[in-house]
Amino acid sequence: MERNIKLKIATIEDLNSIIEVGDLLFDNKINIELAIEFLADPRHHLAVAYDGKHLVGMMSGFHYEHPDKQAQLFINEAGVLDRHQGKGIGRRLIEFLCRYSKDLGCKEAWVLTEKSNVSARKAYKSAGGIENPGDFIMVEYSL
Repeated sequence: MERNIKLKIATIEDLNSIIEVGDLLFDNKINIELAIEFLADPRHHLAVAYDGKHLVGMMSGFHYEHPDKQAQLFINEAGVLDRHQGKGIGRRLIEFLCRYSKDLGCKEAWVLTEKSNVSARKAYKSAGGIENPGDFIMVEYSL
């Protein structure tokens, strides 16, 4: 485990670091307008991991209310730069974002991943996650 890794919830002050790391950590090149909108939205959360001044990991999610359920956190995406993988950063990001969402009143957090994504599943399990034994199917709509 890397002890000098600092975790925080990203704010607009982290925008330059997010842009700098770009698609090395995120799926695509950062769209500045969308990043600003995301960071300004009180229901969207981006937990980030810094090694010194460099962003090396992230986990995004949003919390939501539903008429028949207490507040929940949906963990949308996670990533750790290749050279920092296998050092517990992913697990720490999960734990950090879950604690943060608990402070916001969330009673549950959940994430979907592919069965083949062994590293993500390992991180989720090491952070206390319990895999549902059933087969989930994600259905996407292009809008």
